[in-house]
Amino acid sequence: MTAVGNIFFFTWEIYFMEWLQARLSAAGVSIISAFSIFGEEMLLIAVMGFFYWSYDKKMGKFIGLNMLCANLWGNAIKDVVLRLRPYYASDKIDLLRKVDNSADIYDVAAQGYSFPSGHSANAVAVFGSIGVWLKKWWALLPAILLPLLCGFSRVAVGAHYPTDVFAGWILGLLAIIIAPALSKVIKHKWLLYLILIAPAIPTFFLSNSNAYFSSLGMIIGYAFAESFEERFVNFENTRNPIRAILRVVGGGAVYFGMNYLLKLPFSSEFLSDGSMASHIVRTLRYAIVIFTVIAIYPMVFKLTAKIGQKKQAE
Repeated sequence: MTAVGNIFFFTWEIYFMEWLQARLSAAGVSIISAFSIFGEEMLLIAVMGFFYWSYDKKMGKFIGLNMLCANLWGNAIKDVVLRLRPYYASDKIDLLRKVDNSADIYDVAAQGYSFPSGHSANAVAVFGSIGVWLKKWWALLPAILLPLLCGFSRVAVGAHYPTDVFAGWILGLLAIIIAPALSKVIKHKWLLYLILIAPAIPTFFLSNSNAYFSSLGMIIGYAFAESFEERFVNFENTRNPIRAILRVVGGGAVYFGMNYLLKLPFSSEFLSDGSMASHIVRTLRYAIVIFTVIAIYPMVFKLTAKIGQKKQAE
């Protein structure tokens, strides 16, 4: 299968990755591979959801915007640089953890390009944002450690060159710096989002990767959801542990459930054919999903609060 892209690397990167994989046992692969979860969709949604739905809505928005910017910018850069993953460069490097388990490793649209590492950027953007917001030593420790573990994992499993990971870390830091700085200066929300999305718009006409259109849809959905929630929902956070857990579990179910349901009207062939129509559908699907979990799902919190108040009154 022929892939469109570029193969370039420092010689030491290939040597290091070959050396590393040759010395990993099956148990070592399982342990190191697990560290990739710190940059993956399910955990990041849960972390952001906990802070947004339960702990501190403003903090959740801070984390979410930084993560979405890092995600979108990173995927836009990938589709400009077009760096193929390390296993294209050496048959001694195996891909031990796929981005998309249902697709072939040489399906670039599904597995994505290599530079920069999206996992590394997302891990810095999320856990770094937590550390920056809380300004506590115990929060700064995971803010540093978890992205390091995630980045090392991406190299060990053969998904990224070390330079991809370095670039991902830098991108995550830039998102933490740039997005909040612009938020303080630009008070008009729609202008803010337009500026944040603008650098990635030209890639819309170049990209053939699922990740780019997913990330574009997510930040568009978030932009609409934030304004809608503030105006029409305005839910309150909770420090009740049981309610917090239920909110996160329910939000995860809504996120993945909506994503599944919105695929049903379309054939699997259409969704994976790489056409502009399928990309637009993907963008809209993720925009609807994010809008739902950020703006619509929290309406349940207000409803349950009212029911609880009525029971107490009785």
